[in-house]
Amino acid sequence: MTVTISAAVEGITDEAVIRRLIVHVGAAPGAVYGKYGKPNLKVKIAGYNNAAKHAPWVVLVDLDQDAACAPPLRAAWVPSPARHLCFRIAVRSIEAWLLADTEAMAAFLSVARAKIPSDPESLANPKEALVNLSRGSRRREIRDDMVPRQGSGRSIGPAYTSRMIEFASTHWRPEQAARRSDSLRRAIASLNTLANPA
Repeated sequence: MTVTISAAVEGITDEAVIRRLIVHVGAAPGAVYGKYGKPNLKVKIAGYNNAAKHAPWVVLVDLDQDAACAPPLRAAWVPSPARHLCFRIAVRSIEAWLLADTEAMAAFLSVARAKIPSDPESLANPKEALVNLSRGSRRREIRDDMVPRQGSGRSIGPAYTSRMIEFASTHWRPEQAARRSDSLRRAIASLNTLANPA
């Protein structure tokens, strides 16, 4: 019987990623909650942890600059994780997990593969790195969608989020990306345990 895993995430790009990962480990995505940013997610974490006493749950957050590494952030958010809770932290953000599939990302952005960072988890701001890569895209539509308009005051382009959702849903290969992202590899292993209980 296929296990259904509910989820809570920071935003809609993260939702696309977590749905892809749940399917990747052979489970079925349940409802995905949150999607209103990290502070909102933190307020509700106790409720999600409580729900995970009875059914499989995954909560995904970005490390950002909140801590030097994942363990202190995990301890601050979920000091006593429930039995069925998979609490995962993307180092330093979900974009690093997407960048970790270097071949697929190079093809998607129409840039040379050599330009994709080989160690995306070491980037201070993977989202900024993605936008900067897009500036050099051979495809005008990628530049128009991903790069902010001059003088807009924005850090991302007008269709950045929808492009990242498209990539995560249809082009991204988690098993390839896990080779260059330790936090993703650990997340897949943890989800696997939820999806395939002994």
